[in-house]
Amino acid sequence: MMVGFLFNEGVVQKIEEIADVRVCDHGDNVDILLTHAVEQPTSWRRTSGCTGGITAVDLLSIPNISFEQDGLILEPETIGRLVESLFDSQQLYRDTGGVHTSALSDGEGVLLVAEDIGRHNTLDKIAGLCLMQSVWPEKRILISTGRISSEMLQKAARLGAPILISRTSPSSLSIEMAERYGITLIGYARRQRFNVYSHAYRVNR
Repeated sequence: MMVGFLFNEGVVQKIEEIADVRVCDHGDNVDILLTHAVEQPTSWRRTSGCTGGITAVDLLSIPNISFEQDGLILEPETIGRLVESLFDSQQLYRDTGGVHTSALSDGEGVLLVAEDIGRHNTLDKIAGLCLMQSVWPEKRILISTGRISSEMLQKAARLGAPILISRTSPSSLSIEMAERYGITLIGYARRQRFNVYSHAYRVNR
């Protein structure tokens, strides 16, 4: 998760920048050694994540993010199928309950799955898996069980996903960000229905 967090914060761009990852003996702290120096963020901001996430990213000023010309189009039935695949992949949720799940898809099937008590942590885990497994499909769609808050939208943008699907609602700020960055934001997605909040042209009608 911490490798993915550094990627989503823009600290690293590729796995080769990670020299070592060390978990402390108590398991409550992680040290990550990089191959180069980085500038320490001047401020950290607590987000609305389930377990109290933090970010140093200016959510409304993410540089070089725009998906308006990607050409990705989804059929309505594909959205329902991807949501069903997300539900089917919730192994930890079935075992314990009380956790969120996110998945990365190429539009055909689920490529990576991550579960965590914090919805924002699932997207950090997805980013880490992408880096460590070199999984960067040309078409990137994120599906999540968690509410789409601003930090979720920021992480989706950083992962290069022009479509973000959730089983629940987006926040007003996440809708504003999705409009600005050209991301299609889909909420309340179920097997047979969904709401589109931004850039609806990617859903074929």
